[in-house]
Amino acid sequence: MSDPQTVSTAVAKLYDTYPFPPEPMLDEPPPGYNWRWNWLAAYNFCTGQKPQKQNIRILDAGCGSGVGTEYLVHLNPQAQVVGIDLSAGTLEVAKERCKRSGANRVEFHHLSLYDVEQLPGEFDLINCVGVLHHTPDPIRGIQALAKKLAPGGLMHIFVYGELGRWEIQLMQKAIALLQGDKRGDYRDGVQVGRQIFASLPENNRLAKREKERWSLENQKDECFADMYVHPQEIDYNVETLFELIDASGLEFIGFSNPSFWQLERLLGKAPDLIERANGLSERQRYRLIELLDPEVTHYEFFLGRPPLAKADWSNDQILLTAIPELNPCIDGFPSQCVFNYDYQLVNLSLPEFDFLQKCNGQSTVAEILTNVQLNVDNVRNLLNQQLILLTPA
Repeated sequence: MSDPQTVSTAVAKLYDTYPFPPEPMLDEPPPGYNWRWNWLAAYNFCTGQKPQKQNIRILDAGCGSGVGTEYLVHLNPQAQVVGIDLSAGTLEVAKERCKRSGANRVEFHHLSLYDVEQLPGEFDLINCVGVLHHTPDPIRGIQALAKKLAPGGLMHIFVYGELGRWEIQLMQKAIALLQGDKRGDYRDGVQVGRQIFASLPENNRLAKREKERWSLENQKDECFADMYVHPQEIDYNVETLFELIDASGLEFIGFSNPSFWQLERLLGKAPDLIERANGLSERQRYRLIELLDPEVTHYEFFLGRPPLAKADWSNDQILLTAIPELNPCIDGFPSQCVFNYDYQLVNLSLPEFDFLQKCNGQSTVAEILTNVQLNVDNVRNLLNQQLILLTPA
């Protein structure tokens, strides 16, 4: 299936049959947060400071059933949001979802990524999650999106990784073989796939991987179909991923799950190997990490369009005159035990807790420190943990 129009039609048919993601609709804002969809938290992650403006334009490129779109509206109360998708059926679900939860600053368009130039203006934040790898030409897709990114804007992307999806690829091919002429009948594909899993021996590698990793979400036919009978999928490794990124013409800012990409967690017991790895380029180190830990099922990362000002808080005087406030993506505050932006548990010392309570968006770091038993390096630590955002003086 090489003709782009044929591929696009097949992909639209899959999602018309199985709107995805299949999350239930609510008559209230969705629970919790994904910090990557919060402009303040995402901009802080990428630049080390609070953005100057919040009345931004956001594009959800390939919005599906609107699960991410809904968060983008609710997490960014001053933003105007646009959602586009290839599947008319799925867009109807997205519209209904946003209507029911009161996400009313959003407009939807039935558009492919390739036609995004038809939308007026530029966007400060473009979200493209789980989409590019299902297009016939991801490079053309990312280049089309890049043209719509405003200077100083951010793009968050999520694409599949080949190493952690090896068993999925095998099952996709097996289902396609057994479907034969019925390929493209997605309900038949789901039925065939379910029969295969029910029949495979318990110790079979494909069955074990499905049981360990995916079976809970794949109880829903929408998820099973998206994973195993998708008509178009391109999986990446670090080398092919950076070919895609380089083709965008944008700056690679970093992975949005940075803890996975720390070599120390794998080779920390061998300092001489860490030393050797220091001689590698950044991309070679990323490649080494995925070779040593081939659980990579996806890559999630930020790109930016220059000029993107990155803050340097190494100068004490500059830090002391900045105005701190709490990262909006924290759960459980005020308490000394909170969940950080990545839903990891953080135990705050009493002085740290005291400092965070005084971050009112008006007082400077210096003013707060006159009443709190913390020093400048402790404040940097709070900043490095993404617990606070700083606005330069």
